[in-house]
Formats: sequence, structure tokens, C-alpha cells
Amino acid sequence: MPFSKANRAGTLNGIIFVAIFAAAATMIADIEFIRNLGISPLVVGIVMGIFYANTLHNHFPTEWERGIIFSGKKILRFAIVFYGFRITFQQIAEVGMEGFMVSLIMLTSTLLLGIWLGQKIFKMDRDTSILTASGASVCGAAAVLATEPVLKSEEHKTAIAVSMVVLFGTIAMFLYPALYTSGILDMSGREFGIYVGGTIHEVAQVVAVGTMNGAETEMAKAAVIVKMTRVIMIAPMLIVLGFYLSSTAKKTGSVGGGVKLVIPWFAVYFIGMAGFNSLHIVPENIVNIINEIDTFLLTMAMTALGMGTRFAKFRGLGMAPLYTAAGMFAWLVIGGYFITKGVVAIF
Repeated sequence: MPFSKANRAGTLNGIIFVAIFAAAATMIADIEFIRNLGISPLVVGIVMGIFYANTLHNHFPTEWERGIIFSGKKILRFAIVFYGFRITFQQIAEVGMEGFMVSLIMLTSTLLLGIWLGQKIFKMDRDTSILTASGASVCGAAAVLATEPVLKSEEHKTAIAVSMVVLFGTIAMFLYPALYTSGILDMSGREFGIYVGGTIHEVAQVVAVGTMNGAETEMAKAAVIVKMTRVIMIAPMLIVLGFYLSSTAKKTGSVGGGVKLVIPWFAVYFIGMAGFNSLHIVPENIVNIINEIDTFLLTMAMTALGMGTRFAKFRGLGMAPLYTAAGMFAWLVIGGYFITKGVVAIF
């Protein structure tokens, strides 16, 4: 037990150690150049964690590992639940059926495409395929983090998925504005906002692209709300994934006796927290503080996952994750355009 009398000191020291790294990641992400690139503290945290894992790891007490593992598992689930304070059901209703349908279609199609490409075409393992697909289809690094405990996957697979989110999300930040300003997309500001929110990986990246012409534009509003609609869909996605894993285990006979249904209760609590936030009982300034604390806790979790990632574990994967992520990115950019135009025309 991490907090037993014998292990308590090592666990607490490990948690504090992760927190120091997360604080540094937060400060680095706040540098203007990094912030303008839409790179969140979560991404900086996992990079710092990976650096530690492959350079300084052997120079620190092994007892601290318990605190690092605790940060990557328990603190992670707690932070995902409180991520619900970023969303209200009113915001989702505001963007209308167009935004909801684009979010639903793009999430479902991208997730299925990513899993199919990863496992069937590029022969990746199940966990890496699902993690990579969840990052592209839902909300980037946060979705990868939320999916990891459901799969019970290894840290290095999470790191691979996050790296794909960073790569193609960054490309999107430069590509989308170029396509819009050139007139190639032939979209109104609202349509482009829905397109951006429904197809770009990270929340920070959506904000950066959506606000390129000013933070209060209709484009920015539509982009952020549609993106948050995708974010809240992470909960039903994880519940469906739990049923899928249980069904797969039963068919393959990979577990003996009975099959335990994997229900990610933290995803259910996440929806409950979003519902509570929709009541507007908590003052906005307090909500902002909660969100800042939550971002820090997510950064701790991401940093801890990075600390468990050794480059040696990446051997054998080759270019499969890159090819899978590239296939999903092409679908998001091209397929997302036609889906958005079609849905807006219908509704």
C-alpha cells in the first residue's frame, strides 16, 4: 500500500517530486512563445518526465516510484472528474444540433478509423492503437490520459499517443488558418469554427486557431463550444470502451471464470460534475480556480506517466504510430470539411 507506515514517506516524496516537475512545466508553458504555439502544460510535463526517465532516473531513490505511480493513476482519475468544471450543458445546447452532430460523427468515425488502421493495417498492438485513436478523436492528451486507466496500458504507449497528438495538432494550428485565409475552404466564420472545434486535437490548439481573428468572434465561440462538446463525449466513449473490452475478453476467453465488466466510474463522475457545473451554483471565480488546480493535477499525472517511459520500450513499433496518426489527420482535415458542410446544410 502506498500510504502504509513503511511506504508513506517514499510515496509523499515521490508526489512532491512530481509536483515540482509539474510546476516547472506550468511555468515553461506560460512562456509567450510556447503559449502561442498552443502547447499545454500537460505536453511540457510529459516531455520533462520522459527526459527524467531516460537520463536522471537512476540517481533518485527507488522508494519515490510509489509516489510517481500514485500521481499517474490516482491523481489522474481525480483530475479527470474535475475536468467536468470546464463544461456546461448550456454551452453544448448553444451551438445547436449542427455542432453536436459534427462532434459525434467526427469522434466516432475517427476513433474507429484509428483503431482499424492501427491494428489491421499497420499491425500495432491494441492499446497503442486505441490510445492514439482516442487522442485524435476526442481531446488530445486529456483523452489519452482518461483512456489509459481503462485499458491498464503501459506508460510508454501513452507517451506514443501523446506525441502523435502534439505533432499533428501543431501541424493543424498552421494548416487550418492557411486554408481558411486562402479561401480554399469556402466557409463562413461560424462554419469554420464548427469545423475547427470538431476536428483539431487539443483544446488549447482549438482556442489558438479559433481566436486568430479575435477572441470574441462567432468563429471562436463556435470552435470552443463544439470542442467542449467533444470533450464531454469522452465519458460515454469510455463506458462503451469498457463494454467492448469486457465483450472481447469473454469471446477470447482471456479471463477465467467470469468476465468483469470494466466501467470507468471516473468518466461517470465527470458527467456528473459537468451537470453540477451547469447549475451555476459555484461562482465563476471559484470555477476558474478549480480549473487552474485541475490543470496542474493533470500536468502532474502526465509528468508521472512520462517518468515511467523508457525509450527502450519503443523498439519494434517502427513508423506504425506515425502512419496511423497521419491517416486519422487526413480524415479529420478532409473528411471533417465535408462532414461539417453537409451537417450545416441539413440543419
